[in-house]
Amino acid sequence: MGRPGLDRRQLLAAMGGLTAAGSFGFAALGTGADALASGADTRVRYWNLFSGGDGYNMIAMLDSFRKDNPGIDVKDSTLQWGSPFYTKLAMAAAGNRAPDLGVMHLGRVTGFSPGRLLDPWDMDLLARYGVREQDFNPALWKRAVIDGKLYALPLDIHVQLCFYRRDVLRKAGLLDADGRMVPVTSADEWFDVLKEAKAATGKGLQTIGLWVNDQNFQWWFFVAFYTQLGGTWFNADHTEVTFDTDKATRVLEFLRRHITDGYADPGFAGGAGAEQFVNGGPFVWEGNWSVPVFDGAKLDYGAMPLPPVFGKQATHAESHAFVLPHQAGRGGPGNEGAHRLAAYVVRHARQWAAGGHIPAFTPTLSTAAYRELKPQSEYVSAMDHQATEPKVWFAGSTGILAQRVGPIVVSSTLGSAKPDAVARRMRSTLARLLASKNPMDGKTAAEGGAVA
Repeated sequence: MGRPGLDRRQLLAAMGGLTAAGSFGFAALGTGADALASGADTRVRYWNLFSGGDGYNMIAMLDSFRKDNPGIDVKDSTLQWGSPFYTKLAMAAAGNRAPDLGVMHLGRVTGFSPGRLLDPWDMDLLARYGVREQDFNPALWKRAVIDGKLYALPLDIHVQLCFYRRDVLRKAGLLDADGRMVPVTSADEWFDVLKEAKAATGKGLQTIGLWVNDQNFQWWFFVAFYTQLGGTWFNADHTEVTFDTDKATRVLEFLRRHITDGYADPGFAGGAGAEQFVNGGPFVWEGNWSVPVFDGAKLDYGAMPLPPVFGKQATHAESHAFVLPHQAGRGGPGNEGAHRLAAYVVRHARQWAAGGHIPAFTPTLSTAAYRELKPQSEYVSAMDHQATEPKVWFAGSTGILAQRVGPIVVSSTLGSAKPDAVARRMRSTLARLLASKNPMDGKTAAEGGAVA
């Protein structure tokens, strides 16, 4: 396509050294030389990061596509989730060995050098296969647009939720006539609910699981409640930090109080909160990907977005999205097949919703089949009040922002640092990140790195 890009050596140097290629197994990358499936005349190479239940659901959707489109051979590869996946995808794009289709977290797209490592979507092709802008939440679609072009096609949003045990809350008198948790509109009301729930909880069980020592979850919770307070991060030009330390302190104090008041036990590390929930604990704050786990345990439970304790509805959300890794000669049957495959999966996301994710294709949300899904249909409103990280190159799932700021939030939640001091430290960290340069293109957020 004639666009300037990074070569492999430049990118390796930017991402931490020339030894990275061997450590991530780039020698194993496909070249597209293997034979097409019997009867197919087009191949689409597709990389994703879905394992576990998500992996099974994606395989089922791909099998449906293959059945409906026998002329397209989908060669799918599942790679390791997190930084290794993004590094391998960047290296493949820089070395002109990219797959036809990939998956990324939407928050990472801005920093992935759109126009150099990612190609924009062909809106006419998407429309031909039934996908149009008006079928998506406006805020979600806007996040996928960079420099006036669509660089990511959202598949879902995945959100942090408040899971609750109906059996325990019924005993505590905390369910409404429809069997849902009573509404909460303030921090005081929330802690009143926890107090009543604790009294109805069996011995040896914590009241709520909060992943109190996990940097990602604590960061995600912070983003949600800071957004509820109307907090901002940077000005429109990304030249100044607008982070409000007073609002941040309120959020940090709120998170910390779950431990000091005895509702969350720091001794239950990692996923032990979910285990406690399965064993009879009344609450756990978890990602929607836990729905299959709790379904499998046959619990009497419900789920709602994180409670609006600061008045405004907002719960942390990220999104899986399809992307087109940069190919020097993108076009032709492979490119058209990639558009067709992505559009098909987005439009047939009922299967994907079984994993707890909220489909991005809004017509799916109004179908009878989706409304029958429980508890998915109980938290579908989260689509309209997403709390997301700022749209800068260093943000996004497992990105630099979470790596730098997440541990600072944890220090406040666990009590090793005071909330007001932590808020000031968060602001100074944001200032350093804002002044730093994206290794993909050597630009700061204010300079457009990588098109802010």
